[in-house]
Amino acid sequence: MVQLVPPLVDLPRETVELRSEVRSFLKDEIAAGSFAPQVDSWIAGWNPDFSRSLGRRGWLGMTIPTEYGGAGRSHLDRYVVTEELLAAGAPVAAHWVADRQVGPSLLKHGSEYQRARYLPGIARGETFFAIGMSEPESGSDLASVRTRAVQVSGGWELTGTKVWTSGAHHAHAFFVLARSAELDPAHRHDGLSQFIVDLDSPGIENRPIRLLTGHHHFNEVVLDKVFVPDELVLGRPGDGWTQVTSELAVERSGPERILSSFPLLDAYSRTFEEPTIDNGDLETLGELVGRAHTLRQLSVSIAGALSSGESVDLPAALVKDLGTQFEGEIVEKVTQQTTAVADPGSSDPLARLLAEGLLQSPGFTLRGGTTEVLKGVVARGLGLR
Repeated sequence: MVQLVPPLVDLPRETVELRSEVRSFLKDEIAAGSFAPQVDSWIAGWNPDFSRSLGRRGWLGMTIPTEYGGAGRSHLDRYVVTEELLAAGAPVAAHWVADRQVGPSLLKHGSEYQRARYLPGIARGETFFAIGMSEPESGSDLASVRTRAVQVSGGWELTGTKVWTSGAHHAHAFFVLARSAELDPAHRHDGLSQFIVDLDSPGIENRPIRLLTGHHHFNEVVLDKVFVPDELVLGRPGDGWTQVTSELAVERSGPERILSSFPLLDAYSRTFEEPTIDNGDLETLGELVGRAHTLRQLSVSIAGALSSGESVDLPAALVKDLGTQFEGEIVEKVTQQTTAVADPGSSDPLARLLAEGLLQSPGFTLRGGTTEVLKGVVARGLGLR
């Protein structure tokens, strides 16, 4: 029988002190004006100085072994830190991709050269990465990528276009999924490889994709015969599909799929000074908090499975689907219940966070795999398709 969700786990007792340390740090940072809580802070909150301060405290690269500059701690320790950062709406976008999925992928598939080159900087909060998976007109069908990798003397030349590459205009490098062999229509997932591409390489053009607000998080990155040396091929040529599905499981499993709009829920909860049992708004708040707790337990269980080296592809897809729908419902229900008027420039935290939630929520169920794709993953995993 397929296990849809890993067994529930309790966080180790020693994480209580760690959580207290992180909360105290965040409280002091907010009081000092270092940041204001944000909705979607893991995409919108780019602050390299804040990332470096986390690195100095050993709160980045927590699962990276000490020989590569990491802390050598467990996935559950890392979960506690990331959960607190997200709940506070802290500006973690600069290091997010590198810490969340690039580091684990380098440990799993990378060479000693690649690990030594990139992992210490990731743990210090000094080396930032983007991800080059999606392409124009490909939607969520990664097997249809058209970026080509042609083998040349000493390496490969990459030509193609990647879109929705968050932070590529700031990042130092990105993983690029490309077709390195001729397409076999009967085996579309074969012949794909991943490459580590420095974003200052000749032949790269970065084009901003601006939101309706004018903010710039996403990019279209065009590669024109960009040379990548052999030592920057991730793993073995042709193993790209296996690698990206593993990365997507890590990408989909974290608390960011539940907590993107939590700062808004927190601000909304603070409007209840003397709640009563008959208060309809309080019932809405109670429902949202209860669902947040349930989803959080599922997400912690996945972190526990990662600590045990188990595959989390199926449960990660499920929790990501449920979590991102929940994040959008927070925005929807707070909008319906509150008298606050959404205003991105307001000094009232609730009005500002509500505006951020309304602007960011359309993307919740798209990034990391659309709802439709995730339901297909779950259905196949259960043998229903």
